[in-house]
Amino acid sequence: MIGDGAEGGAGTMAGMSDDQVPPTRRELREAEARAAAAGSGLASSAAADVGASADAAVSADEQVTGDTLPTARLPKLDSGAVPTLVVPAAIPPSVAAMALDDDAATATGGVVAGRGAGGGFWALVRRHPRIWGGSAAAVALLVLGGGAFAAGAAVAGGSSAPVAVVDSATATPSPSATATPTPSATARALPQAAGAPSPIRTCSVADLATDSRLGTFLGSVRNAATGEVLFDRSANTYARTASVMKVLTSSAALAVLGPDYRVPTTVVKGANPGEVVLVGSGDITLASTGSNIYQDAASLPDLAAQVKAAWAADPSTAGTPITSIVLDATAFSGDRWQPSWNRKELYDGYSSEVTALQVDGDRDDPSANVSARSENAVLRAGQSFAISLGVPNAALAEGAAPAGAAQLGRVLSAPVSTMIPDALLRSDNTEAEMLARLVAVKLGVGSDFGALQKAIPQALATYGLDTGGLTIVDGSGLSDNNGVSPNFLSQLFIKIDDREGNLGIIADGLPVAGRSGTLAGRFNGTPAAGNVIAKTGWIDTGYTLSGIIDAADGSVLTFAFFALDNVDDSAKTAIDALTNGVYACGNNLANT
Repeated sequence: MIGDGAEGGAGTMAGMSDDQVPPTRRELREAEARAAAAGSGLASSAAADVGASADAAVSADEQVTGDTLPTARLPKLDSGAVPTLVVPAAIPPSVAAMALDDDAATATGGVVAGRGAGGGFWALVRRHPRIWGGSAAAVALLVLGGGAFAAGAAVAGGSSAPVAVVDSATATPSPSATATPTPSATARALPQAAGAPSPIRTCSVADLATDSRLGTFLGSVRNAATGEVLFDRSANTYARTASVMKVLTSSAALAVLGPDYRVPTTVVKGANPGEVVLVGSGDITLASTGSNIYQDAASLPDLAAQVKAAWAADPSTAGTPITSIVLDATAFSGDRWQPSWNRKELYDGYSSEVTALQVDGDRDDPSANVSARSENAVLRAGQSFAISLGVPNAALAEGAAPAGAAQLGRVLSAPVSTMIPDALLRSDNTEAEMLARLVAVKLGVGSDFGALQKAIPQALATYGLDTGGLTIVDGSGLSDNNGVSPNFLSQLFIKIDDREGNLGIIADGLPVAGRSGTLAGRFNGTPAAGNVIAKTGWIDTGYTLSGIIDAADGSVLTFAFFALDNVDDSAKTAIDALTNGVYACGNNLANT
């Protein structure tokens, strides 16, 4: 009886029969003490405790079925072990009735099933002591078992300290009890949440992609919003890109130079009397006259006017003629013509030599996009400057400016943000080579063609792209030795479509299908006209197209198509047909 300081043993009230029931509560206590002395275990204590706290009466009609209940054993508690309790399989209804709490008794006015308060609990005990003892033991074990379960739950809940279970009564455990450790719980893997099902795409461009006019075909199409590859034809193959390379060069220039960078051209005093030095820093757009094909180009006549004014204002030179012009093109080094290029590109008017000093992109006709170039771009620039200075017969020679020489004049190119659309819309090879070389110089990795392999991937990596497989031989795409994959391009164009960093300048400067630049004469009269912005490419061994499609279903796709090897001009028609097909499919494009 908790609160009375009762002690008890486990098991039933052994040694007591029905005709030996004590008539008084005192005699009952004495009988319980004798049972405890007999070493019956913890159950008598639990029964007495329950008996003392249970105030609910038992129905007069209730009969306990069976004379005895299974004996419950409390195991010995070893350190760190959680005991396993053996609980009776069933509890007779009479015991369940005795478990009614005070609230239940109060709700019935302290009387249960017609029994008065005076004839309740203890009358039952007096009539059936043996059954009561076993039943009480079962209840006690349920109570103790619940406590053990709670202790085990506390351990399982993550407590690093061991949990001690202490009985307030001084109990003598049964010698036969053995500790039964609780098996370690095995964590059950939680089921993974099911991912969203992939859409079933049904729109195929397989026939268009196998057009024989495409030669060896490589292709990639992505959903720009998700990055998902919708269409893949050897898309991880690195191959020549033709002029699509200019997109990589422009992206690198925006990352390294920035959109506001302007290229200077200066003139300083020479080391000898009557000598000036024209110093090129890479601006190939410098206009030999007031203007040329390049937007907002710096003017060579303006530079010459500054030099003449400064020459006349200096007492040491005033009144003496300029007789010699040194041409400093040392900002770029190495070969001026990439060894893998076909030299006919120069004579056909598609590219000049790559030099740090030249005017008009070295064109015979400064206002024409395609115009023959000279064998010596630096010399042509010197001749134009001598004419502007008014000394056409001055001696011209390449050399380097003296360190610390006084500056006589300086002009600046248009910003990079202006030059990039020029390079993309007209596919200007010379302008692209200038931008690529300036990136290498700015990064400090060199100033020749070989430096581009380090410079361009390093710059593009700042956009979070994997540049490990790139092979960069030039900045324009003229070389067959360049290596870029269609998948790389479709990823880069997602960045461009997102206008990441300053890449919106490229998105705004690309040719538009049927509208502008090198795409003005293509896609006319087709659904894709006005809905494709892309960079075109053409060299003798391949035709390419890569960019962004605003598809018919409202989705935005990025793509790159390469038609390589045995191809001719009809490959453009096949590429355009395929692009129209992709436009029509949109996000329903199937990779079949």
